[in-house]
Amino acid sequence: MSPPHFLFFLLATILSVSLISSASKQTQQLDTHTHNPKLQFPLARTLSNSKRFEGSSNLVNLRYHMGPVLSNAPIKIYIIWYGKWAQPHKYLIKDFIDSISPSTTTTTTNVSPATVSEWWKTASLYTDQTGANVSRSVLVAGEYSDLKYSQGSHLTRLSVQQVIATAVKSAPFPVDHKNGVYLILTSQDVTVQDFCRAVCGFHYFTFPSQVGYTLPYAWIGNSGKQCPEVCAYPFAVPGYMAGGGPGALKSPNGDVGVDGMISVIGHELAELASNPLVNAWYAGEDPTAPTEIGDLCEGLYGTGGGGGYIGQVMKDRGGRSYNVYGKRGRRFLVQWLWNPILKACSGPNRLD
Repeated sequence: MSPPHFLFFLLATILSVSLISSASKQTQQLDTHTHNPKLQFPLARTLSNSKRFEGSSNLVNLRYHMGPVLSNAPIKIYIIWYGKWAQPHKYLIKDFIDSISPSTTTTTTNVSPATVSEWWKTASLYTDQTGANVSRSVLVAGEYSDLKYSQGSHLTRLSVQQVIATAVKSAPFPVDHKNGVYLILTSQDVTVQDFCRAVCGFHYFTFPSQVGYTLPYAWIGNSGKQCPEVCAYPFAVPGYMAGGGPGALKSPNGDVGVDGMISVIGHELAELASNPLVNAWYAGEDPTAPTEIGDLCEGLYGTGGGGGYIGQVMKDRGGRSYNVYGKRGRRFLVQWLWNPILKACSGPNRLD
């Protein structure tokens, strides 16, 4: 699950997406340096003083509860665009998702090994009881646009499932109960139960009584007009931090809401893959409120993170910060994930 920073751990946000042409990517790399900005997150926490993999702790009891993981390849993501979405915003989000799968044609492999695909490798370390790993192959298999707001401009957790039911009844958008994952993305004019107050995104599975099938899904909302200081932090900061806290960081793609969504999408997809039916990988004893592989590392993006620091990340001459590259040269900042082998938070941009 992905809660606001002031209610649970630290808010996962992205700090950068920058379009790099293949002709100029090496030049821009020369203009890049690393930094570790201190962002005064309320309730900032760290599990240890380790600076190698911030968050490492022997106290975290992440356990396997014998349920399935998304091991069938490829993981097919069906996106439901709920409300009004601009095409450039759709392209940006799909570019992030498309970058999860390994590719021999990635335009940045000769520049940096820190790619979205390498970031997902941590999620692929999780296995089911047969030893099958979370698949490294992910693709956008279908899209549906609910332009008429079929369930209204305010959604509850149950009506989110009705959004899926509406979509799968609209051919050729399929019911895929073997490899399918349904990603509901709501536009900035849609309010959702607990959005901004308790969550920025969540994942679960559909009820047969609602949709007709049990299907893993995730919802993430665009917070641009409703609560950017909560779900798109640090591109916007709470008013009470004005003067005493950091200034809002520059939005890398010029849209605070969409830039803020991408980190939450990564968080939820990693948890959905490792805990699709909420009976696989999580810490804690309550499956209705599990602590999952993204929750354990919220707010950590690089080596030295914790205590208000996001960790060492890259920053270009335009002031855009990032820690991974996408396939087409775009730059993203995604939070680290809990590594079951290291028993710590880890990512491809680690410095040690």
